[in-house]
Amino acid sequence: MQPQHRQQPTERSPIQVIAILVLLGLIVAAVWVWKRLPVDTQITVIDHAVPIAAGAAAVGAIILLAIRNIRRRIARRRQRDRLLAAFRHETDPQRKLDLSFELLECNVYRIDGLESISQDLRDLWTHTLRHWSGDERHRWRGMAASHLGLLRDKSVLPLLLQALEDDHAYVRACAALGLGRLRALEARSKLEYRAKEDWDQTVRSRCREALDQLRYASPQKS
Repeated sequence: MQPQHRQQPTERSPIQVIAILVLLGLIVAAVWVWKRLPVDTQITVIDHAVPIAAGAAAVGAIILLAIRNIRRRIARRRQRDRLLAAFRHETDPQRKLDLSFELLECNVYRIDGLESISQDLRDLWTHTLRHWSGDERHRWRGMAASHLGLLRDKSVLPLLLQALEDDHAYVRACAALGLGRLRALEARSKLEYRAKEDWDQTVRSRCREALDQLRYASPQKS
């Protein structure tokens, strides 16, 4: 039988021991000083130290939150730049379409910063919506319809209105989402009809949401 090796206890480094001793010494010294302070001084310290500590903690939390948000924005921007470069060099239609959706998701569904490829995005999504027939491709057609509204290009309005009559409910719901994003007042009557008459609950809900967006986009009456 092989001899069993006992696990040696983890030894603390001299630096760790010194740090612990220093910390304990500071705590003991602070307690010693505190006990020898006059009561009035202790009350004054408490009255002033607690609010200052709370304020410092709040300021520190705000600073940490701001730093975290800045880091997130930087990371998101770097990821967007990588996806943007990949999108420009991609030649496979399916992969290019997937990259376009990843780009918009990474960019928090805004076109800001993607103006240089807005024309390419419009051409890609309109082609997908027009020519990708078949029930198995409804997901990509629907996403193309909803994303077209982000471009704020009224030239896609006829295509989105046509998609609002699509046989697949998912495409109709996404078309309603795109029309709402486009603030297409011209689509109000069709959206109102679908919000009442469409057999699919999701389509009706998306149409009502689009109508709410159109309400905010309506010109104010004098």
